[in-house]
Amino acid sequence: MTASLEPEAARQDPTGSGGAGLPRGFFTSRYGSTRLRVGVATTWLSIIVLLPLAAIAWQSAGGGWDAFWQAVTSNGAIQSFRVTLTVSVTVAVINLFFGLLVAWVLTRDDFPGKRLVDAIIDLPFALPTIVASLVMLALYGPASPVGIHLQHTKWGVGMALLFVTLPFVVRSVQPVLLELDREVEEAAASLGADNFTIFRLVLLPALLPSLLSGAGLAFSRAIGEYGSVVLIGGAVPGETEVSSQYIRTLIEFDDRTGAAAVSIVLLAISFVVLFILRSIGSRVAKRQELSE
Repeated sequence: MTASLEPEAARQDPTGSGGAGLPRGFFTSRYGSTRLRVGVATTWLSIIVLLPLAAIAWQSAGGGWDAFWQAVTSNGAIQSFRVTLTVSVTVAVINLFFGLLVAWVLTRDDFPGKRLVDAIIDLPFALPTIVASLVMLALYGPASPVGIHLQHTKWGVGMALLFVTLPFVVRSVQPVLLELDREVEEAAASLGADNFTIFRLVLLPALLPSLLSGAGLAFSRAIGEYGSVVLIGGAVPGETEVSSQYIRTLIEFDDRTGAAAVSIVLLAISFVVLFILRSIGSRVAKRQELSE
């Protein structure tokens, strides 16, 4: 009889404290019911995210499918998509490499000023994006102190986007690097594996989900960026005019339906890229867990 009661007692008291001092239903009622939490979270998500997205989708469909298609396939829209996607993909790939390098240095190396460097990484998050554009203009504009003129060029747009998107990769990878077990690396080294082999077979599979997530966030931020490129880019059609600047032009000409249509395309591209990268990352993570 005693043995049959022990599992029930354990289920009612998972802490093993005998329930002393804990009211009945403590673990299920202390923070509210699951339904209440899910309801509040869903309501807040709907107000902050879903309703605005529904509003922009409704506005983009205001002129019908023909108007939507004409807006997103116009010469100006196509050129802005080409510039935006080309620069954003390039920026995401570059930051994928250098973001990992910076995260590695901050977690694996000790050097004077390490905390200062770690804090500087977050500056692009804190600064208004227009300040980033001013910084780029001061450094790479006509009066460049380093003799490099990138204003009104794709290189200037790319530098501005690299500046504002680097933290996404660094902050995505850094916690994973901190949690990695060094003993696995040491065991691989003791078996004769060189550094590249250890990185490729031991570290990269564990880091890949966070790398893809950071790169996806960097890409999504880049395709929607406006403030950091507005001065250094100059919005030259077909050369440096990104889609966010093209949307601003449409709004100035009172074409809100066209602006909404282009916005929907950017949202769709961002969502698809994030969904694909995170799906790949989840599969890699599950495969890594099974292999362990």
